[in-house]
Amino acid sequence: MNRRQSLKALSISTLGVGLLVESCKTSTKQVDVSNVDTAVGLEEFEVERLKQLYAQPAFFNAHEKSTLVVLADLIIPKDAVSGSASDAKVVDFIEFIVKDIPIHQLPMRGGLKWLDLHCLNTYDKTFVDCTNAQQIEVLEQIAYPGKTKPELQQGEVFFTRVRDLVGTGFYTSAVGIKDLGYVGNVPNIWEGVPKDVLKQYNLSEV
Repeated sequence: MNRRQSLKALSISTLGVGLLVESCKTSTKQVDVSNVDTAVGLEEFEVERLKQLYAQPAFFNAHEKSTLVVLADLIIPKDAVSGSASDAKVVDFIEFIVKDIPIHQLPMRGGLKWLDLHCLNTYDKTFVDCTNAQQIEVLEQIAYPGKTKPELQQGEVFFTRVRDLVGTGFYTSAVGIKDLGYVGNVPNIWEGVPKDVLKQYNLSEV
């Protein structure tokens, strides 16, 4: 499976059409939108759009969300540098994305259902109830496009989508940006070109 170093180099591609599996019952819990008005740098129409999205009932039910947490942390686990995908609230990001871009909803729900059915047929347990070794065994079978068995192609399509969403959510979060070591421009501070960059291009400090 690709881990943090590989994900850093990924160019997140447009996600294709996924699985067509019947939807499951969802939760009606709503998200607190009290902090949207304090968001910095947003136009009024953007604030209104966010309010509409956050006010919608939760798309993923409790079991689906638990499954996504396990999946996300297997894709980007906690290490010595930074936290895991769940520490970066990646599942909340995915919840937002499926509301903002509804084309993800059916493939995500269908893929989670496929994952559980596959695990039930293989281990007589749902994915979240499998051991860590069993979970990794399943993902190893669907994590490498072009190497997946024909009968597991649906799983490959689903996992590719989830991996892209987890990578995007993680590396656009505060936790993920810290993991990258990206600082960006800081107003009124210039310490010159970093020494490692100068060395890379065989230049010396002026």
